[in-house]
Amino acid sequence: MAHYALLDENNIVTQVITGKNEDEQRDGVDVDWEEWYKDFLGVAGCKRTSINTIQNVHTQGKTPFRGNYAGIGMKYDSTNDVFVTAEPPFPGWVMDTDIWEYKSPIDKPADFDSKPYYWDVDAYAADNTTGWVEIVPE
Repeated sequence: MAHYALLDENNIVTQVITGKNEDEQRDGVDVDWEEWYKDFLGVAGCKRTSINTIQNVHTQGKTPFRGNYAGIGMKYDSTNDVFVTAEPPFPGWVMDTDIWEYKSPIDKPADFDSKPYYWDVDAYAADNTTGWVEIVPE
């Protein structure tokens, strides 16, 4: 069983389906399943995606495939052959090509995992050395 991302004309994922493994044959003949699903379903594009790949790491220790498991609304970057979030979550965030995810332009606070923070777009716009704001209970 393999997973395939169906793409629109802008390489945006519109659906993810379960299909044939890439090495499965049809009537004893090798098949390019990406091309077959594209034609059969009448979509602009189709690319295989790995449910086990997240942030360019394979969860079972194998070789990561296409950066991230595709999700509806994500974009297929044909130049880099990866699936990425279509747009950054906030202005100024940049693509980290090591993990194929957007990240803030400044590092998270050291205690980010133990305290709640949010990204403040206005704070970053006013002073690009700030942006992460701790949520303090009232």
